[in-house]
Amino acid sequence: MREVQGPTAGGGRDHHDDHYEDHYDAIVVGSGLGGLVSAAYLAADGRRVLVLEQHDVAGGNAHVFRRRRKYEFDVGTHYVGDCGPDGILPAILSGLGVRDRVSFRPMDNEQGFDRIITPTATLDVPAGWTAYRDRLCDALPEETEGIDRFVHLAEAVAGATREALLGRPMVDLFRQSPDTMRWARRARTLADALDHCGVSPKARTLLAAQAGNYATMPDGITFAEHSAMLDHYLRGAYYPEGGGQVLVAAFVEALESYGGELRTRCEVRRILIEEGRATGVELADGSRISAPLVISNADYRRTVLDLCGGERAFPADLVDRTRTATMRGALVAVYIALDTELPGLPNANLWWHGSDDMEAAHAAMIERWERERRLDSIPQLMFSFASHKDPGSAAVCPPGHTNFQLLTLCPPGYDFWGVRGGPADGEPYRRNPAYQERKQQFTELMLTTAEKVIGPFRERITHLETATPLSHERYIRSSGGTPYGMARWGSVSQRPDLRTDVEGLYVVGQSTRFGSGLGAVATGGVVAAGQILDRPLMPELVAGTVLGDPARLPDRGPGWDPLLVSRGRSRQSAKGLARIG
Repeated sequence: MREVQGPTAGGGRDHHDDHYEDHYDAIVVGSGLGGLVSAAYLAADGRRVLVLEQHDVAGGNAHVFRRRRKYEFDVGTHYVGDCGPDGILPAILSGLGVRDRVSFRPMDNEQGFDRIITPTATLDVPAGWTAYRDRLCDALPEETEGIDRFVHLAEAVAGATREALLGRPMVDLFRQSPDTMRWARRARTLADALDHCGVSPKARTLLAAQAGNYATMPDGITFAEHSAMLDHYLRGAYYPEGGGQVLVAAFVEALESYGGELRTRCEVRRILIEEGRATGVELADGSRISAPLVISNADYRRTVLDLCGGERAFPADLVDRTRTATMRGALVAVYIALDTELPGLPNANLWWHGSDDMEAAHAAMIERWERERRLDSIPQLMFSFASHKDPGSAAVCPPGHTNFQLLTLCPPGYDFWGVRGGPADGEPYRRNPAYQERKQQFTELMLTTAEKVIGPFRERITHLETATPLSHERYIRSSGGTPYGMARWGSVSQRPDLRTDVEGLYVVGQSTRFGSGLGAVATGGVVAAGQILDRPLMPELVAGTVLGDPARLPDRGPGWDPLLVSRGRSRQSAKGLARIG
C-alpha cells in the first residue's frame, strides 16, 4: 500500500497498527467555529470525535485575550447578525441544546448598528431592508433610482441564497427568478452590480463601506457574498453577552458532554492519507492517531500544500490553483483601554472613510506604498466598542473604563513589515527592528486618525496593543495573516466545497464556499456535518430539530470562566490562564 501524505511520510497502517496510539471516528484539525460546530454535531450523533488545536484555547478568530487582569479583548467577534428568534446561529446553538447558554445583546438596530462616515455624508445603517433603503435615499436623494435598483437586487439575491441554504433546490430558484440567480453566480462581483446600477463613487462608497467585514474592495468580492453579509446584519446586529469566548465555550461544552474531546496545545504535523483515503493525523511529537474521517479547520492553503503534501494527495490542477491563490486583505488591529468613558457615541460600529471614493483611496494607498515605500495616512478606519456593546461586563473592563478596537486594511505582503516570511514558516519577526518601526508608525497613523474622528483620548490610555497580520498568522496560522480566507482560487471568490477529492477528508472555515465571518463558518460546520451524516441538517435545525441532550451538559457554578472551558477538560488545571480581577 502506498501512503500519500506530507514530505516525510512513513508506511501504511490499519486500526491495529502499532504506529497509531489511538483511534477515533473523526478528527477535527483546528478549533475555529466551523471545526467546533461540525465536531459537536458529530459527537451528538454518537461519534467518537477528537478536536486538535495548536493554540492554548479553542476558538480561532472567535477567541479572546486578557491583559492587566482588567481587560478582555475579542480578536474577531465584533458583531454577529441574524440572532433573533428565527436566526441561523440561534438555530445552530439550539440543535446542540446550548441555546440558553448564550445571550445576544442587540445593538442599536433601530437608530443604526453601523455608522458610516465620509467627508460629506453620515449614514446610520438600521435593521431591515426597507429602512436601509430609506436611509440611503435620504443621504443621496439624487440617486434614488440607482439605489432602489441595487437594494432590490441585493435583497433578492440574499433571499435566494438563504432559501438554497435551507434546502430549496437551485433549479427551482432559477425557474422562479432567472435574472436574480444570474446575479447570484460567483462570476458577478459587487463592482459589477454597482456598475450595473449606475451609481456615483460616493454612492458606491456608502453601499460598500462595510468592506472591512470581508477585507476586499468591490472588485474582489462576489455580489452574492456582499448581499448575504448585508442580509445577515440587516436581520439585526448583536453581540454575545460576555464576548466571543462565551460562544466558543458553549460549543466546547456540547462537544465534551456528548463524548467528544478537545486537546489544546496539540499541533498537527500531517494529515495521513492512504490510497486516496484519510486515515488519521500525525502530531508534532511524531505520535499518530487514526480515524476514517478528518475535518480540517486549518487554513485551506496550508491544509492542501503542507498538511496533506500537495500533489501526493490532490490533483495537480487543484494544487496549482491553491498554490497561486491570493488571499483576502489583512488587517491591523489596535486594542485600546481607557480609564474613562467615551460619552456621546452610539451603540454601533463606526466605519470612517477619508474619501467619498473608497475604491480610489484604497488604490492610491497601495500605489503610494509600491512607488514610495512609505505611508503617511490611511484611507479608512473601523471602530468597535466592546464596552458599549456589552455594558457592565466584568470581563470587558472595570466600571467607568472603555474597551475598544481600531481596525484597518494595510498593504499586502511581508515586505511591508520589513520581513522575508511569516511566523508559520519560522520567521523570527517580533524583535526585528524594521518590523517594530513599521508597527509603531502604523499604530501612530491609526491613533492620529481615530482622534480626528472621535476626539482626543491618548492621555487616558491604560492599555495599548497592536496586532499585525504577522500576529494573526502566529496564532491562527492563516496564509497572509488574513482572517477572511482566500480571495481568488481560480476566478473571483471561487472557493472550495467542504468535501474534498480525498475520501473521508473535509474542509471547513473561512476559505470555503460558505464565506467568511462567524455566522458563515458556523453554517459551513453544520453543512459539513450534514454531508457526513447524510441528512439535511441545516433545514432540520431551523425547523427545530435537537440532536443534543441538554441534561448531559455541565452545571455552570460561581466563577464559571469561558476561557478556562475553552482549554478543554484535559488542560483546565494547566498553569498560565489569564484571569480578570
